[in-house]
Amino acid sequence: MKTIIIPKPGEVQIIETEKPVRKKGEALLKILYGGICGSDLGTYRGTFAYASYPRIPGHEFSAQILEIDENDAGLKPGMIVTCNPYFNCGTCYSCQRGLVNCCTHNETMGAQRDGAFSEYVAMPVERIYDGKGLSPKTLALIEPFCISYHGVSRAKPHAGEKVLVVGAGTIGVLAANAAKAAGAEVYIADIAPKKLDYAVKTFGLDGKILSNTPEHFDESVANLTNGNGFDVTIEAVGLPSTFQNCIDAAAFGARFVQIGVGRKHADFDFTLLQKKELNVFGSRNALKKDFLELIDLVRSGKVDLDKIVTNVYEMDDAASAFKDFSDRAASMLKVVIHFSDPA
Repeated sequence: MKTIIIPKPGEVQIIETEKPVRKKGEALLKILYGGICGSDLGTYRGTFAYASYPRIPGHEFSAQILEIDENDAGLKPGMIVTCNPYFNCGTCYSCQRGLVNCCTHNETMGAQRDGAFSEYVAMPVERIYDGKGLSPKTLALIEPFCISYHGVSRAKPHAGEKVLVVGAGTIGVLAANAAKAAGAEVYIADIAPKKLDYAVKTFGLDGKILSNTPEHFDESVANLTNGNGFDVTIEAVGLPSTFQNCIDAAAFGARFVQIGVGRKHADFDFTLLQKKELNVFGSRNALKKDFLELIDLVRSGKVDLDKIVTNVYEMDDAASAFKDFSDRAASMLKVVIHFSDPA
């Protein structure tokens, strides 16, 4: 079968690998669509904190079940599904407390273990979720929405509050959508004007901040909040500068959520956390309940996930997909790869 692999930074190949043979408790899946995540792009660029090589990327995907044993979830051959790509150990202190998303020994597909960018994969049945009639392309977008949704849910924004999401990439835009669905007034900040315009116009956000200079960012925050700062700030980039943006833009007593991942270290005045009495939340991966809730939310029509897709490539054009996304990230929001159609 064909498999997409990143042998080293800056290089993508399509190689032949053996079709997997499912074990007891697993299903054999045919991959339909896969989204290129920021971590996949970071692996390609050599900037992702958890990258190692060679690596098969991909943890945002939809698939069709080809083979599966009888199971309690009611999953059957032919069904279109999506999957939870975070493999937890089940024994560490986090797992013992039900915090499987932050397992001490977590292995995410495409990051700490090989991903789903092959024609076929074998997956544990308990990690497979019924797509409930959503299209294969839409189902491939559920996982990144889960990352954003989980982070937003940690801060619990609500009607009457102002939220600032820093970063207008896929995770940031989906976080803005999740906060908007919770009833908050939502603004988004980025250095890319095209991404900002697309996010605000396409998803009906309440406003934007072009972070072209620190002075303009601070002035915009003051103008939008009457000098008070935002009730919730969400970092969805993974840079020291955007981390600082969120701390600075937060109101006294606000909630701050860190979703973005990066390699660089931040040097900041930590006394601001004490002075503002900020509530700081880290957010890692997502839980089963996030997947199930979001499949139902998207089915309800309250969020149109397909609008986030700006580019679609065929599997054989994977090298171009990664290179184009890396070169034109400022104008490309979500890039997906089409692997196959349902049988």
